[in-house]
Amino acid sequence: MQTSPSHPEDLPRFYEAISTGKGEFINGVRLVYPMEKEAMRTLNFIGNKFFSMAFSWMLGQPIKDTLCGTKVMWKKEYEEIAANRSYFGDFDPFGDFDLIFGAAKLNRKIIDLPIRYRERTYGTTNISRWKHGLLLLRMVAFAARRIKFV
Repeated sequence: MQTSPSHPEDLPRFYEAISTGKGEFINGVRLVYPMEKEAMRTLNFIGNKFFSMAFSWMLGQPIKDTLCGTKVMWKKEYEEIAANRSYFGDFDPFGDFDLIFGAAKLNRKIIDLPIRYRERTYGTTNISRWKHGLLLLRMVAFAARRIKFV
């Protein structure tokens, strides 16, 4: 068990955004508010910025944080994304890229919503920076062929 580094107080804003139709896929962004010192390592921060730029280029819209686990969509939207999962390959270790690519492919209105992000207080990360980073790069290259180079 580990405690979430995001604040539960941010979640009502996500519900409000989706229930009022502001967006159909609400994507959390950890990179807006100041973070606690140990919340995200420098190399992870740089990787997040790189993937954000790659996604923004591929999707033709700004995506500020691709790997924030806070994402909100309606169940039917998730089911549509899951039904089309094989289109971008079924090898996303965390599901973030899969969800964003799927929402974009289905032309869902994606909006970014800032969250506060803090240092982990319990447990350790499940992310292997190099192993998973390379896998995510591979997924971006695969998706680029499907989105930009069709």
